[in-house]
Amino acid sequence: MKSFHHQSFADLARLVEAKQESRQTISLCIPTLNEEGTIARIVETVRHALIDKFPLLDELVVIDSESTDRTRMLAADAGAEVFLSRDILPFQGTRLGKGENLWKAVHQCKGDIIAFVDGDITNFHARFVYGTVGPLLDHPELSYVKGFYERPLLVSEGVDPRGGGRVTEILVRPLFERFCPELAQLHQPLAGEYAARRSVLERIPFPTGYGVETSHLIDVWNAYGLESLGQTDLDERCHRNRSLADLGRMSDQILDAFFSRLPTRSEPTAERPPMITLPEYLERFPNRERKGRKPA
Repeated sequence: MKSFHHQSFADLARLVEAKQESRQTISLCIPTLNEEGTIARIVETVRHALIDKFPLLDELVVIDSESTDRTRMLAADAGAEVFLSRDILPFQGTRLGKGENLWKAVHQCKGDIIAFVDGDITNFHARFVYGTVGPLLDHPELSYVKGFYERPLLVSEGVDPRGGGRVTEILVRPLFERFCPELAQLHQPLAGEYAARRSVLERIPFPTGYGVETSHLIDVWNAYGLESLGQTDLDERCHRNRSLADLGRMSDQILDAFFSRLPTRSEPTAERPPMITLPEYLERFPNRERKGRKPA
């Protein structure tokens, strides 16, 4: 698995040139739920650095899960296209969860490459986008690139600079080390900052909840091999720390997605099929082909 540092892709003029030469388009999706404290700055930073100053992105989309605060209004005012998750593919119904938003992003976004960032980052910088998009432009053999970083954790004594990522260290890494040790090389398997090629995203299923990142890694690894995966050091990421109850619910959804992918697998409770199988998607993107290698 190739590893990078975001500084290798900080020459944005070069990345724009590489994008134009490859004739690829790039979309960014930010999934949101009640992120009024951070969403405007994230959108403004992206638009200024990666659209207005250097046209690396062709599309900036926020897909929202029924926020009850001002998230959608602030995102739109800052310059994003904003969609309610339930309004995308309405005949497919709607489900709650981050994975649902990401699945619908594959339908809504038009880019050949789709990047994702979470909407709660308090120290947001454009590197969270170009750090994962850059490897896909420079390395055609890569299909899916994750970000990784130090994650500070607020504790009663102050700040533990490396105390974040509790679910990764307590749950996901031990599972990977035992059942799929090649994936244990990933520093932050649950990172919400990553980029992938449409040709991959449209051919894998999406758990509708927090199991989506874990399932992606397993499915891409199974279908395309470890050499298709990359990761980029994004330095430090700060965001709101979740409660133990929230982390427990997250862990349950991850376990559901993980064990449904073992040889003696159980059926996942909430999962969306590969987008390429939907008639609505093929109508929206008629040039996409059903043929191609699919995850086992």
